[in-house]
Amino acid sequence: MAFTFFFRDTQTIEYAVKLMVPEVAGRSRVRIWDAGCAMGPEPYTLAIILAENMGNFAFKNLYIYATDIDDESGQFGRIITDGIYPYGELKRIPPELFEKYFTKIDGDENRYRINDLIRDRVQYSVHNLLSLKPIADGFSLIVCKNVLLHFQQSERIEVIKMYHRSLAENGLFITEHTQKMPDELKHLFTQVVPDAQVFRKVEANA
Repeated sequence: MAFTFFFRDTQTIEYAVKLMVPEVAGRSRVRIWDAGCAMGPEPYTLAIILAENMGNFAFKNLYIYATDIDDESGQFGRIITDGIYPYGELKRIPPELFEKYFTKIDGDENRYRINDLIRDRVQYSVHNLLSLKPIADGFSLIVCKNVLLHFQQSERIEVIKMYHRSLAENGLFITEHTQKMPDELKHLFTQVVPDAQVFRKVEANA
């Protein structure tokens, strides 16, 4: 299970969004993969930031695939699908965005639900990254900020290779700020900003 929280490392996500949004303008389907999503704060943060940066029509063409492995009880899927969280987990959200995208559950002072506009863009499924089998391809952005540090170096390399294969041309990859791109893979990605782990795909034969 990955650990994360709402609006964690927002600057890095915003870097990627600013780069991605102009490139996907006019596409009928924009895919993002959030690998290691835990109980959903990260993919929902992505969706909110994208909602603030994309037009309404373009945003409805967005599909965020949120995956994690640790879901024997099915609780991750239920929480993400329902989009209901206790207020204590939402305190880091900027107040204007919290008011815009969350509604208090009737009869419960402590729990809030993400509105349908955001919730409908996120789809959850169970996935084991070490299977090295991507859930799809043609992703404009892959986010993996909570998992790679738990892998051996050889496993990290193979998983990142899988991400490279799964990205669309010029697609972006975000990883944990403490995780540097392995030297063996630097020919496959270009770091696009100096102060964040945001990378652009380079074609393997380039």
